[in-house]
Formats: sequence, C-alpha cells, structure tokens
Amino acid sequence: MKYIKRFRDITIEDIPSVGGKNASLGQMINALSREGVLVPDGFATTADAYWYFIDHNNLRDSIQHSLATITLSDVNGLQAAGKRVREMIKGGTIPEDLSAEIKDAYAKLSQEYQDTNCDVAVRSSATAEDLPDASFAGQQESFLNVVGDEHLLKSVVDCMASLFTDRAIAYRMRKGFAHDEVALSVGVQKMIRSDQSVSGVAFSLDTESGFKDAVMIEASYGLGEAIVQGLVVPDEYMVFKTTFNKGFYPLIKKRLGSKSEKIVYDQKGGTKTVPVPEQKRHEYCLSDDEIAQLTRNIITIENHYSKKKGAWCPMDVEWAKDSYDGKIYIIQSRPETVHSVKEFKQAMRLFSLQTDQKPILQGLSVGQEVVTGVVRIVTSLHEIDEIGDNEILVTKMTDPDWVPLMKKAAAIVTNHGGRTCHAAIVSRELGVPAIVGTQQATEVLKNGQTITLDCSRGERGYIYDGELPFKVQEIALDEVPRLDTKVMVNIADPDRALSVSQLPVDGVGLARIEFIINNAIKIHPMALVHPERVTDQAVRDEIERYTKGYADKQAYFVDSLARGVAMIAAAFYPREVIVRMSDFKSNEYRNLIGGIFFEPVEENPMLGFRGASRYYNPRYQEAFALECAAMKKVRNDMGLDNVLLMIPFVRTPQEGEKVLATMAEQGLKKGEQGLKIIMMCELPSNIILIDAFSALFDGFSIGSNDLTQTVLGVDRDSDIMAELFDERDGAVQALIAQAIAGAHRNNRPIGICGQAPSDYPEFAQFLLDNQIDSISLSPDTVVPFLLRCAGKKV
Repeated sequence: MKYIKRFRDITIEDIPSVGGKNASLGQMINALSREGVLVPDGFATTADAYWYFIDHNNLRDSIQHSLATITLSDVNGLQAAGKRVREMIKGGTIPEDLSAEIKDAYAKLSQEYQDTNCDVAVRSSATAEDLPDASFAGQQESFLNVVGDEHLLKSVVDCMASLFTDRAIAYRMRKGFAHDEVALSVGVQKMIRSDQSVSGVAFSLDTESGFKDAVMIEASYGLGEAIVQGLVVPDEYMVFKTTFNKGFYPLIKKRLGSKSEKIVYDQKGGTKTVPVPEQKRHEYCLSDDEIAQLTRNIITIENHYSKKKGAWCPMDVEWAKDSYDGKIYIIQSRPETVHSVKEFKQAMRLFSLQTDQKPILQGLSVGQEVVTGVVRIVTSLHEIDEIGDNEILVTKMTDPDWVPLMKKAAAIVTNHGGRTCHAAIVSRELGVPAIVGTQQATEVLKNGQTITLDCSRGERGYIYDGELPFKVQEIALDEVPRLDTKVMVNIADPDRALSVSQLPVDGVGLARIEFIINNAIKIHPMALVHPERVTDQAVRDEIERYTKGYADKQAYFVDSLARGVAMIAAAFYPREVIVRMSDFKSNEYRNLIGGIFFEPVEENPMLGFRGASRYYNPRYQEAFALECAAMKKVRNDMGLDNVLLMIPFVRTPQEGEKVLATMAEQGLKKGEQGLKIIMMCELPSNIILIDAFSALFDGFSIGSNDLTQTVLGVDRDSDIMAELFDERDGAVQALIAQAIAGAHRNNRPIGICGQAPSDYPEFAQFLLDNQIDSISLSPDTVVPFLLRCAGKKV
C-alpha cells in the first residue's frame, strides 16, 4: 500500500512518516509484545496521505494565507482562522485510491478480529509530535467507537482537520513549528471495550516532583477520555519502582477518586456520558494484581525507550482493560515532556505559607508554589478574550481549546479533574500552578475576589480568602556546603516527601506517624479492634464511611499507615528513615474518631499515658499491634528496609525491655532482617542510665523539646511559662553533652531531632563541638542551617 502502514510494519524510526503516537504503537507491537505488553493492532495513514489529500483539494495555499497574519495575542483572530481552515478541510474529498486503501486496511483489521466492521479508535499523530521539547498530546481530536467504512472515512477527514484546532495552532506558534512543516498521520486502532470496564493513564515518574523511581497510575470506569477531559477525579495509585524490581509490592499510595461519571459506547455510534452507580464509586477500580501488571508494563516500556534513547526516558501511557477478555492493553505511549526535558540543575525553590486561617476550598495541587491573585470565573471560552496577569482562572473544567487563555493566568482552579486531567497536564507544562477537583470553586469563589493558592504542601492544594504573605526560598543546591555530621530532616506529611527528598540531606531523622493517623486514618485504632465498644451510632456511621471498601476494618488502619510511611521511605531510599512509633497524648487520642470510648481523661497528659507505656499496656496493646503490622508490611512486603523504628518516652530500662519483647511478638525483632530499633532520649533517666539503655537499643535521638520540659519542669505548651523554656539552658546542655558522651562510650550513634539547632546557631555549634552524629531539622531550615554552619549569610 502506498499511503497506509500497518502497525506491525512501523518502528520508532517512522516518526517523520506516521508521527510519534503511531510510531510508538508499532515499536511496542514489534519489540515489547514478547515481554507481555499487549497493544491493540491497527494501521496508520502516512504524512504523504495527508499532503495528497491537501493537494488533491488545492488547500495548501489557502491554509497558509489564512494563518499568515494571526498572532497569539489575538484570540478572536486565531479562532476565526482555525475555524476557516477546518471547514476547508472538512469540505474536501478523499482521493479514490486513498479511500480504497483505507477501506482495504480496515477490512483486514476487522478480519483479524473476526468481525465484519470492527469498532476502532481514530486518533491523530502529528509528524513533529513527541519530540524532546514538545508534546502535541491532546492538541488534535480523537474519535471513538467508529464503525463502518463511511464513519471511518469521515473520521479520518475530521482528524486531519483537527491539525488546525485553536489549541494546536497556538501550540505550534508557541513552540516555533511552521504550520506547513507539520503533517498529520491518522491512526486507526482496534478499540478495547473498557467502556464496560476500566481505563486510565500512567506515568513512569511522579508528575509533580519529577521523582524518577515511581510509577503513577490513574484509573476510572469507562473510556479513558473521562480522565483526560477532567470529567472525573480518578483513583490514584503509586508504586515504588526500585523495590518492585526486587520482587516486592511497594504500593506507596492508594487514593479513592469520586468517579461519578463514565464515558461508554452509544448504540447510535460514538460515545455518551452516563452516571456511575453509587456503590461502584466507593470501590477501587483496580486489584493489586492489575496494579502490579500495569507497573511491570510501564517499567518495561520506560526501560525500552530509555535504552533506545541512550538516556532516561520517562513515559506517559494510556491503558485500557477489556471487558471481554479481562486483559490490560496499552493503547498509547509517548515520552513525558515536562520533567524529562528539564535541564537538570541542582536548584530548587521552596514556598512556605504560614497561617492559622482555614482554607475555603481544597483540591489536588499542581505546581508546588504559592500564588496570590484575583478570581476570574469563566464558564465558557466564548465569554472571554483576555485574562489579566494577576488573574486566577476559575472554571468547571478546561479542555484543549483553553490553552492560550491558561498560559496567561496566574493560576488555575477547576471544579473537576484529577492530577492527569487536561488542566493539570497543561498547567504543569506551562509552569502555571493549579488546584483541580475542588468540586465547587465556581460556586464558592466570586469574581474580583482576592485569593491565595497554596500548592506547596504536596498532593492537596488549599485556597484561602484574601492575600496572605508567604516566603520563597531560592536554593542553589550545588552551592550548599555539606558537613561531616549527618544532616537529616524531620517530616510528617507523606505528600511532601518526594519534594523534600531533593534537599541535600542524609535521610529522615524523625518521621512522625501522628500526622498520618490524624489526617489520613482519622479513626482511633482501638475503635477498629473493638467496634462493639463504640456505642454512639453517629460515630459508628462515621467509621463506616471512612472504612468503606474494607471488610476488615483493622486492615484499613494497617494499609493506610503502611502506605504513608512507605511514601516517605521510598522518597529517601536508600537513605535511612527513622520512623517514630505513635506519640499522641491521651487528650490527642481522644480527638480521633471513637477516641472518647478508649482514652482516659488526664490532668497532665504530657506526663501521662504516652509513648512506650502504651505499647505493652492492655488498654492500647492491640492497637500497637496494628502499628507493628504496618511497619512489618513496609519493611517485609514493600522491601523498604531503610526504615528504622524509634520508641518515644521510655521511662526505664525495664519498660524498654517490655516494648522490645512486645514488638518481637508482633514480628519486629531487633536485628532480624537488619531491623534497627532506636530510642528517643528525652528524659533525665535516659541519660543517667544511658549505659543500661545502650544495652537494649541500637542508638538514640535526643528530643530536645521534651528533654527541656522534663529537666526544667516547664510545661512546653504553657504560654505563662514560655520565657523559662529554653533548650540553651545550662542544665539542658550539660545533660545533652552527657548523653552524647554516654552513647559514644557504648558505641551507639546519637542524633537530635528538636527545633533548637534550627533556631539558635550557637546551640547548633554546641552540638557540633560535642561531636553529635546527626542533626535533624525541619525542611525549611535545612539550607539556612548548612549555610550558617559554613559562615555564609542567610
């Protein structure tokens, strides 16, 4: 055939002829089928076919003339020119010989799938697309559930016309491509019946932070266009590639999406949108086996393209599960074009917003920035020609035609969409911060209202009323000096871990699991162990709402805690991550859902039933078993053996022995499979008896806040006593020096994880002079601390 190439006859070298999408499909069929990557068959019209059609209808000069004078700033002119060119192309006729070739290829494809007229997807593949500095993804149209010769031929012409959608024209102008140098190949691919199953997208990296060692998967019911269009908030999964490749199953994120609608076949042809039944919305789309299979496929694809490129080549993949055979197919694959093309520089910006104000909205964040601007609500592209530099575009959802407008916005907020919807993908590529999936931004926000968007805190983005002050820390990491002493970081929020891990640190000195329990789990663990003791029906209903999908309610706690810890451990792997077992006070535990049924009321919870004393006590021992099960899952099932465990508030050596025995009973025996268990050094008794404690534990971490409190007898939460609370007090420093000396005398490492080294340069110098092994700091103070230690101005 002169104008048609079958996928099986195409390789990646054919991009000039069939474009990036089609070349990639052929490459995968030829090279990866034997490795278990399933790709539906099909064929492509070539670039020659496109030019043949254009010249057959005498359109070349007319197209050039229509586009000659348009500019990116003239939105109306661009829209008018695009419409004019599309109408010219759609009014053309396909040459008879080209038409015959298309119909013949379609007949053979139908025969291959044992059908008379098989259902196909008709997609564009621009011949300049998916180059290292450009992605034409989403710029042209796709047509689904195309059946029969007539429908196919019309879709081919419509696909060619979509080379001149407004967003495609604007994109080429912005990237510097001449309109007459880009042709369009049309891919015709057998449809996968995911409309009655599930589909989605996947990336071989984290799309926000650029973290290389993750596979990120989004899934929803029906055809994948629902995710791309931002129609739904999909389920999201993340798998850590490094230990997955060693045979473990490190599912480090599993977030349930709303999935309220899906796109399915329309019996009249094409597609339609229908609601998802309520029960299905609360179920995860994919099983663990399917997540693992997809992960293997994505890693296989990335490895193949990286080998061909001779450099790391992260991939952006679309996949679908067939409702007939239950298999997962790869239906598109292209290089990811945001992080993969960034020139790697040891530099980063850290945004931080400190406020007691409650957010008025929240959603999924894109961009890791903080920005203030004025709301501009837009419900239709036709409502607006221009958007101001300081205006925040607020809408239900964007589509590809909005790109010229999005480029000018200070930020973008949408009601709908997940982290790989159109708004998120384009915002990421344009470098415009966004918060998507807020559900009600267009109702809550008002035109002209000043708001502040905080996208700096990981997955969740927060919107505040008014202009709030924030800090921006510019960091040239290659100019940051390193110390002989280990510098580590304190972290609580797993969503920040991938970004924070890029700091020049040696690991995590303190990972607080209280944040995960409070923000992700929300339920008191004993309420899951003994639900019969929860006598309030409203509380029981709330527990049921959070644990929906879990027949075993205790597994909800174990899985949620394990994934939160695993996200932190994966981000820093193979650097050490010291995870402190729970250190809520009884009053804090009472605030968890169901907590009032299990926690005592204490006059002084700071010195009461907390830390180690809870772990072996019958009042909490069964809950501690869940914590141990989560840590065991992280280390043994996910392969994250860089996790060390830390026990807080150990009052006596005898108590230490009880805790270690309890942990061993739960499968966490010190020394087995390299497990190290260290102890918080935060009581005078810990230092006085450090030789005895050294015989039990593998090391120490000084908690300067609690140590100051217990040495000086000052309630650290008391405003009245605040002036007396000072880690630099002579008594406190004397005990810290004694603790360091005692640990070293017993060949045990000792660090500090309090705030004092960040706040007081002289205190940091005191620690360095006493040869402390590690100092763990909050993320925002790491670089200033290192600069100060080197005598540089901060």
